[in-house]
Amino acid sequence: MTMAEDTESTSAAEPVGPAGSASAPAPESNPEPPRESLVDAIADLLQMFVDWIRSEANDLVRDKLVLPMQQLGLTVASASAAGCLVVIGLCFIFVAILLLLAQWLGWPGALLLVGGLILAGAGIFTYIKMRSMQ
Repeated sequence: MTMAEDTESTSAAEPVGPAGSASAPAPESNPEPPRESLVDAIADLLQMFVDWIRSEANDLVRDKLVLPMQQLGLTVASASAAGCLVVIGLCFIFVAILLLLAQWLGWPGALLLVGGLILAGAGIFTYIKMRSMQ
């Protein structure tokens, strides 16, 4: 066999790709995995540590800060609503007492008596609160 025949037989046996060129030989079936350097491993370890710290801090803040603050907010809102209802109720009671006293003492006397009772109650409440705070 001559060289020209050898070249023809080889090119006829090779599959031809879409561009008309011979396809490249297949790569090895088990390529070596890329090795990770020590710096990359340390960086991955530090990133895992940072993620763990963030997760723990998130849980800690939620358990120790957010949930108690939500409960405190609900308690304050409920107390404010109850306080407003008490004030409205007391206003109606004072108006009723004022109307009754106006028949007996007249309007100036009734207003003076009811206003004096409210001021005395506020003073007593303030005194008791100051004593309990000390």
